[in-house]
Amino acid sequence: MEGIGERSAAGFIARLDAMADVVARERDDFDGAGRVSDDLFTALAEAGVFRLWLPAEHGGPALSAHEFMDVVEAASALDGTVGWLVGNGGGMGRVAAYLPCDSARAIFEDPHAFVVSGTAGVGRARRVAGGFRVSGRWPFGSGAPHATWFSPQCDIEEDGQSTGRLVFVYAPRGDVILHDNWQVSGLCGTGSVDFELEDVFVADPFVHLQQPAPTLPGTLYRLPTGSIFPWTVATVPLGLARGALDEFTALAGRRKRVGESLPLAEREVVQAAVGRIEARLRAARLLLRQAMTDLLDAVEADVDLVPTRVRFRLSCTFAGESALRAIDTLTELAGAVSIYRHCPLERYERDARAAAKHVAMSPAAYVAAGKFVLGQDLAGSRF
Repeated sequence: MEGIGERSAAGFIARLDAMADVVARERDDFDGAGRVSDDLFTALAEAGVFRLWLPAEHGGPALSAHEFMDVVEAASALDGTVGWLVGNGGGMGRVAAYLPCDSARAIFEDPHAFVVSGTAGVGRARRVAGGFRVSGRWPFGSGAPHATWFSPQCDIEEDGQSTGRLVFVYAPRGDVILHDNWQVSGLCGTGSVDFELEDVFVADPFVHLQQPAPTLPGTLYRLPTGSIFPWTVATVPLGLARGALDEFTALAGRRKRVGESLPLAEREVVQAAVGRIEARLRAARLLLRQAMTDLLDAVEADVDLVPTRVRFRLSCTFAGESALRAIDTLTELAGAVSIYRHCPLERYERDARAAAKHVAMSPAAYVAAGKFVLGQDLAGSRF
């Protein structure tokens, strides 16, 4: 469990490193199964990585944003599926800071708790006595096959009409229908299936506004929902790129291209390319961390968040793009070996391609940033 050993980022990373052999043995099953095994999920839960942002008041480690990033990057370097689940599951621990204490306890008293969020769709929440009747279907429920609770986004309806007021509701696994439709090219083991609620009653203590007022102190919990959620996934591609670079480094010391006498590592063109990759990845990582620092400072100072939010989403997209470009270059340098399933670079590439397509890293962030710099109206822009 997470209480065993260190509750620091270093402690979580050490426990992930200790699972490398287990992940390697199971990785080939991800594509066909579309999910991680029960044993691997349990091992991850007992390593505490699905509780990274659980508040200390509820027994969690309450890592800082930057510590959280360190752990998710390490998990992603180990495997993209693992990193994606750690980012999503570990990030959802924060919701305990938005719910009444009893509600949070009901969700997180289970040491294997995993909460799936649904923000890629909007369901319907009809007001009834004591709560809401909720219906809807949401895609991309990462971790759904092992989830204990689901938290989809809903529009409150009154008299059959939308009010435009958005809430998150919390429903236990028993009230949720899963649709087995996660047949994809990358991040195959994340089990990111559609999930559905059909006229499910959700009591008021398990509902909060889309932009909630925290029930616990902490600047992290006051971040805009549209910013805190991207942080949980935008860190994954950087970890994938670091893992791919480590793999290429091991490969380059022994591999020679056809017709070449020197191993890849001794060729100047390869050295120059790797040097550029190192520079770009470090720059993207530092930009992303600084953007989060600026955003936290702006929230704490209670100033206009538009400039920092625009730059933050810009840094998320740049991180994903930089990571994908780095991995593309590494597979080109490696040559034909990188297309074989037995070569780890093959999986890093398709996992990164899938991750970078997430809305958190959308190219639309460049449009918003350009508008901001040029002094144009940001209405309708995503940031």
